[in-house]
Amino acid sequence: MDRFAELEIFTRIAEEANLTRAAEELGLSVSGVSRCLTGLEKRLGVRLVQRTTRHLCLTLEGERFARSARDILADLQDAETSVSVVAAEPRGTLRIGSSLSFALLYLMPIVRDFKARHPHVSVDLQASNRYCDIIENGLDVAIRTRSSEADSSVTIRKLAEVPRILVASPDYIGQHGAPDTPEALQNHALLLYTLSDDWDHLTFTRGEETRRLPAKAEIASNDGQLLRQAALAGMGILVQPAYVVHDDLAAGRLLPVLGDWRLPTLTMNVVFPSRAHLPARTRLFIDAIVRYFRDHDLERNWLEQALATTH
Repeated sequence: MDRFAELEIFTRIAEEANLTRAAEELGLSVSGVSRCLTGLEKRLGVRLVQRTTRHLCLTLEGERFARSARDILADLQDAETSVSVVAAEPRGTLRIGSSLSFALLYLMPIVRDFKARHPHVSVDLQASNRYCDIIENGLDVAIRTRSSEADSSVTIRKLAEVPRILVASPDYIGQHGAPDTPEALQNHALLLYTLSDDWDHLTFTRGEETRRLPAKAEIASNDGQLLRQAALAGMGILVQPAYVVHDDLAAGRLLPVLGDWRLPTLTMNVVFPSRAHLPARTRLFIDAIVRYFRDHDLERNWLEQALATTH
């Protein structure tokens, strides 16, 4: 068996974490896949997979080898498509990481348009509110709302600055009133996102004035969409990035609170592995994201809406 076939089989084993499913996906026998794995481990002189009767997981060496194998196969695919007129259209699977809120509100339209242009690319969208390691998790591209990355092996491309704002439903404000100072928030129900930095404190600025206050959550969650639904149901005052509540503010389903005070902004980036030759599908998707932000002027719209909340 040639080495590229070995890499293909091993990466499929790594993705499926199951020999039977890997064999089914590849159209091979389970025994053939098992022999390939055994032969590969013997040739490398290292165990790549820990196997029991029920479970299969990669060893540390197996995880490292799987990452390298994916890169090699991606380079091979790029080399083939670059010299083949028939295969000029990008192919393969594009693995994207994003928060659930951004995926629901903005990423799906981008994916829809991208798929219409490049039908031979399949998309594996990993929606998670926690920042996972894009290299270890085999992601081609991820959308982040933070200004820097700890991993120097990834490239960061800034998309937009995103204001954070406070909002509540008309029913909530009608029943409880609106706070007129940051300190008055202690008398209100707060809906707080626990994965944000320093989530149990709020730092407000107005001109040269700054106030940092403890924030006690009436409802806390690690998912922005759950908190948004709670706000729409009149359960409290929501603290979220402007992009999460943009449509609700425009439709009047939510109203601004303490609009003359500012919270720290977030930096939204697209992040991808720092490789000299990214797969064509990854380069094209990054271009599609940047184009979508530019064509819809998202940064300016979010900022103007946040500024318009001043009263």
